[in-house]
Amino acid sequence: MTSATPTPMTMLVPDFPFSYDSWLAHPAGLGTLPAGRAGTPVAVVGAGMAGLTAAYELLRLGLRPVLYEAERIGGRMRSVPFPAAPEHVADMGAMRFPVSARALFHYIGLLGLATRPFPNPLSPATPGTLIDLNGQREWARTAEELPAVFQEVAEAWEKTLQERAELSTLCSAIRQRDTRTLKLVWNRLVAAFDDQSFYGFLATSPAFRSFRHREIFGQVGFGTGGWDTDFPNSVLEVLRVVVTEADAHQLSLVGGAEQLPRGLWEHRPERLVHWPRGTSLASLHEGSPLPGVTAIRRAADGFRLTDRSGATRTYPAVVYTPHVWTLLNRVSCPPDLLPAEHWTAVERTHYMGASKLFVLTDRPFWRDTAPGGGREAMGMTLTDRLARGVYLFDDGPDRPGVMCLSYTWNDDSLKVATLSAGERLAVLLERLAEIYPGVDIASHVIGDPVTVTWETEPHFMGAFKANLPGQYRYQRRLFTHFLQDGLSPAQRGLFLCGDDISWTAGFAEGAVTTALNAVWGVVRHLGGASAAGNPGPGDLFGELAPVELPDA
Repeated sequence: MTSATPTPMTMLVPDFPFSYDSWLAHPAGLGTLPAGRAGTPVAVVGAGMAGLTAAYELLRLGLRPVLYEAERIGGRMRSVPFPAAPEHVADMGAMRFPVSARALFHYIGLLGLATRPFPNPLSPATPGTLIDLNGQREWARTAEELPAVFQEVAEAWEKTLQERAELSTLCSAIRQRDTRTLKLVWNRLVAAFDDQSFYGFLATSPAFRSFRHREIFGQVGFGTGGWDTDFPNSVLEVLRVVVTEADAHQLSLVGGAEQLPRGLWEHRPERLVHWPRGTSLASLHEGSPLPGVTAIRRAADGFRLTDRSGATRTYPAVVYTPHVWTLLNRVSCPPDLLPAEHWTAVERTHYMGASKLFVLTDRPFWRDTAPGGGREAMGMTLTDRLARGVYLFDDGPDRPGVMCLSYTWNDDSLKVATLSAGERLAVLLERLAEIYPGVDIASHVIGDPVTVTWETEPHFMGAFKANLPGQYRYQRRLFTHFLQDGLSPAQRGLFLCGDDISWTAGFAEGAVTTALNAVWGVVRHLGGASAAGNPGPGDLFGELAPVELPDA
């Protein structure tokens, strides 16, 4: 007797467990517009993953999306070519995608993009993992090969999740798409833990009484690496990631993540309303988006947007995808653009800092035998020193390799923020020489490094949003903004989306799903509706709504 095939995991976020992948796959499509609305221009500000998703679906529905972009298509799905060999790229932002991100993978499949396993710590995709803590080094290929104290930490984490967060119940409900059970349990956790930081959650858990266990967990973690940069954040931020398996079974896009938004820009949908066959976003825009938006003003017939060239255009609806902080300092807009409580949520949004440094190498030399023999010269590295995380990418022994020599967050990111790319490389090589004595990394480096520090990028000011304790109410306001029946008529028609509006910031899935919320909102704002038999996120909001915590 054969066992049933396990139900695949999906990022069915427990705050609002709407099945976006099913909505996208339904043959009836996402909605219809009333007669006379075909070809209506809708502004889409930002050409990252959220902007391209929204624009692509609005195009398919028969509207005319008009994209604005301040820098380059892709947003934080930024793939930068190495100067010495432009055919090789470094993913400076998003670079690993969980297979549970099923709405995202709808578009990856649509474009036929190739994927491969991401070389996370202790993954079969990496030759081995070196953990360097407090001057002590441990080498392993699997978690079972690590010393007993690491097993104790892993068991403490699993025990804490089961006993305090009902992990098995939540995961089972997500797999079965049992939204009733999922909401029942999750709403209880929100009420219990909204005011709790991740570190506080660990420190008050019986299994993590030992500071040493908390320290190891912070530096090493499990799956994608250390968790200590999340210690100040709300524990709810971490639990969402864990229960949806967003930190597990991750893939990268062969050729770079930027292929996805750029692919949507160029793609010619097979099923189009209003537009002739062969129309794409690129063809509608004659090859490039309009310059970045500098001002948004309300008008009697919608919104007036002014771009960097000084041109002003009017639209009945606007989809706004950049980080919401840009509304405070990059885009001139009046106070009545958003309700006062939404401005408070914008002001309180907290962003994580992050830095990366990549180099191209002549070959994947890390697979050479280490001095003294027995194992590879280098492995994926987790360390409490400046580099924090080192990732290794190769396409075979006779091809150049790519090294992410450092992937850091928050305080660790700030330690290198004032250094030039060359200075960062010199410091990192010095630190890594202490971990790998006898391995001459510099001799294999080709050309200059490529780097990014997202908190100093003027149109981002951070890598992604991460709520602090007590910020659930603010996040709920931003996420539910696409439902505008409760707003005054003068405040309708602008739709916020992007991963900082989502419940799972830092994951491209959140950019996609909130963009789809905005698409639903635009269609409804223009008098349309979801397709028969395929209700959209707003149609099912009443039964799936995020729990509303009391203010008093």
